[in-house]
Amino acid sequence: MQLKVIVIGGGAAGFFSAIACAENHPHTQVTLLEAGRQPLTKVLISGGGRCNVTHACFDPAALVQNYPRGGKALRGAFTRFQSQDTVDWFTRRGVQLKTEADGRMFPITDNSETIIECLIHAAAKAGVKIRNNAPVAAVSYVESREEGQGDKGTRGQGDKGDKGDKGDNYQLPITNSPLPITHYPKFEVELKSGEVLECDRLLLATGSNVAGYRIARSLGHQIEPPVPSLFTFNVLDKSLRELAGVSMNPVHLRLLTDSKTKLEQTGALLITHWGLSGPAVLKLSAWGARALHDCHYQAKLLVNWLPELDRETLRSQILSVKTAQPKKAIASYRGVNVLPHRLWQYIIVRAGIAPEDRWAGISNKEIDRLIQEIAQAEYLIQGKGAFKEEFVTCGGVNLKEVDFKTMQSKLVPGLYFAGEILDIDGVTGGFNFQSAWTTAWLAGQAMGIRNSE
Repeated sequence: MQLKVIVIGGGAAGFFSAIACAENHPHTQVTLLEAGRQPLTKVLISGGGRCNVTHACFDPAALVQNYPRGGKALRGAFTRFQSQDTVDWFTRRGVQLKTEADGRMFPITDNSETIIECLIHAAAKAGVKIRNNAPVAAVSYVESREEGQGDKGTRGQGDKGDKGDKGDNYQLPITNSPLPITHYPKFEVELKSGEVLECDRLLLATGSNVAGYRIARSLGHQIEPPVPSLFTFNVLDKSLRELAGVSMNPVHLRLLTDSKTKLEQTGALLITHWGLSGPAVLKLSAWGARALHDCHYQAKLLVNWLPELDRETLRSQILSVKTAQPKKAIASYRGVNVLPHRLWQYIIVRAGIAPEDRWAGISNKEIDRLIQEIAQAEYLIQGKGAFKEEFVTCGGVNLKEVDFKTMQSKLVPGLYFAGEILDIDGVTGGFNFQSAWTTAWLAGQAMGIRNSE
């Protein structure tokens, strides 16, 4: 008898798990429910419309280093399905990926629709039934019994909105041993239209949608509070904002939120109309997501504009220019050539040096302040901006409650998770998609296995 599988969520993880289940288990009947009119909308706009599919990091031990949360849990998962497996999966289906200088991998078409078409075609070919405009209102769990025992089973209260909500600590009346598959359903999924669907396996792949968290909580799972990850820093410095478009690579950043949280990151930085962005800032925001949230995005940021030069080297270069060009204006003749001219002019003003001052008149104290502004400039973060190419949330289903060999719930037999609904998030560069592909593939492989197999 066919196993009935329902996947809630028509994003990358939902599609990938549905395809993996249907392709590898022909005896399954897989239905994917998408709340909106179109599936894969996040894939469409990801990577600036190009879709950063994965990252060219093919060593699981190195790959997990890019996950502020979830890296430890993913270590074993990546030994079973990692970036190379993602590349191979898409290659077998006619999609070639290319690797850019920073390791990010995109379809050679530079068009996210290539990925969407591939997923939709693979799902259709595997026999996945896709239902758009099918938002889920509630989920109930039924503890199955073998045929001949008389009772069809015990119904567990699922997601019924405010009614029957027991809070985060509510546990369903379930057993610790695997339950046998019978013709009785394990889950009832009620759509907002009033229609009720039954299934033996249920996968939640709802991303950071609050509806998914609500369903998981109603089924007994603890949700780590979701907060934004991967965002830019607002810096209320008008003179800095006037440098919008200036970039430096590398810079070294230190984030100070309190006495206990001191995070560092080295990489490219971009000055914007609202403050600071670029890979170094985005990575720092990911690692500091919870700390920044707790301090209401008010923190101190220390910037070393030239981390490859120590202070003595900087001093030597500045003194050399002072000796060689004493009559030149400091603003027009840079003491450190590697700094963009506009950035140099901004830095000398912050150091208290007038643009019209000549090199011959600069004092040792002014040189000290100038070196300080280059090697350890202090900025106040006063809010967060948006990073339009990424929509990543820190938080989600507690990872201790999930078996990462199968992605099955440790609390509710037959319930699976994949993607961003889990308390997993990576830095920018294709890592969030990779965790989605990996967890979805593992769930898809496991969902179609009968308990007797």
